[in-house]
Amino acid sequence: MKIVIIGAGAVGGTLAEHLAREANDITLIDLDEQLLGELQDRLDIRTLPGSGAHPDVLYAAGIEDADMLVAVTSSDEVNMIACQVAATLFKTPTKIARIRSASYIQSRYRETLFGQNGIPVDVLITPEQAVTDYIHRLIERPGALQVLDFAGRRIQLVGMRAEVGGRLVGEELREIQRHIPNIETRAAAIYRRDRSLIPEGDTVIEEGDEVFFIAAARDIRRVMAELAPEAKPYQRIIIAGGGNIGHRLASALEQRLNVKVIEQSPPRGARLAELLNRAVVLIGRADDRELLLDENIDKTDLFLAVTNDDKANIMSSILAKRLGAGKVMTLISNPVYADLVQGSEIDVAISPQQATTSALLSHVRRGDTVNAHSLRRGAAEALEIIAHGDARNSRVVGRAIDQIKLPRGATIPALVRDGEVIIAHHDTVIESNDHVIVFILDKRYTRDVEKLFQVGLTFF
Repeated sequence: MKIVIIGAGAVGGTLAEHLAREANDITLIDLDEQLLGELQDRLDIRTLPGSGAHPDVLYAAGIEDADMLVAVTSSDEVNMIACQVAATLFKTPTKIARIRSASYIQSRYRETLFGQNGIPVDVLITPEQAVTDYIHRLIERPGALQVLDFAGRRIQLVGMRAEVGGRLVGEELREIQRHIPNIETRAAAIYRRDRSLIPEGDTVIEEGDEVFFIAAARDIRRVMAELAPEAKPYQRIIIAGGGNIGHRLASALEQRLNVKVIEQSPPRGARLAELLNRAVVLIGRADDRELLLDENIDKTDLFLAVTNDDKANIMSSILAKRLGAGKVMTLISNPVYADLVQGSEIDVAISPQQATTSALLSHVRRGDTVNAHSLRRGAAEALEIIAHGDARNSRVVGRAIDQIKLPRGATIPALVRDGEVIIAHHDTVIESNDHVIVFILDKRYTRDVEKLFQVGLTFF
């Protein structure tokens, strides 16, 4: 695909890196020439300095024959104008815009503003909401490192670290059927000391392994208990940071959990206190030892650091853990920091770029891909693809899984057929309209998976 991306910040740069690996034709526009130079030095992309809202810049970027425009600058207005220019002057087929302001996305005018006769944005991406949803899923599944939803939340793919006390640790994977015989599940991937393994029945789970299991959402908690002692639901949560993400999380959780928010800015704290109903808002620094002790950090189930400062998040999280917080989740934009701290005092390092990129990927993928999730900082990917056609014109429909020529490291662990979750086995036959879940250990092969699901001409 030929894709023009406007904005070379964390989201745009990460997306360009993902898509460039797959031999897409990427042009990246930004006002910051130094940032563009750094990205061009390590990625096979074209860069162009300038404002992506200007017609002449878009023309120079090749928007005339681009398949897609992705506008992800820090300015909502620039992103919207870029989509308008691309639609009006260049008839760009697909236009995606990053929109952050609640005035646009939560307004009663949203449907009219971005409707058929409004600003021509085909897909709205709200980074803060994407990150909030990502964290919310982790809170719903205590002990998980990553939780991915598929098929309208009927299926979940959960990443967990195998811990001492887990019934499956030290045993072969096939033993899970003996432990929970009435539940269908499958290991989609295993990461051991940062090396990926394709799970087999005789694979022995070791302590410290990061294992991705897939199962019906109603069964996933039972599956998780096989890898680690069952974690208790979170009841008491402290959120460090009262920005957009902290506010959204507190608002979503305050009705059923004991929530406290620590916000350093007194004006912002006062505004939060007005917006929230039950959550307690505290004015202060999240790395203030006395404040944390006064708020019974040692009786807190989860400390969640979501300020826009990586170092502040890391330091407050480490302090909270050492003072007795049960679990610690930390928002970290810099992947170098995330790799350093994940699994130490910090239980879960959350990448905002990964959450936002996942929200974008399903719209970038070819074929009838309805969900795409980035995993392992972009190294792996999980797709939900609707199968179409029949045995004459499709390389997957009408074939058993062991007859499908999947690329190296790709597996089909599950599918949904007529609303029913089916955990896949080697003899499971794919039917037309199945929602097929594909796990790809090495995302360099994502394009091969997309081609595999494409239907021959006879289908049309």
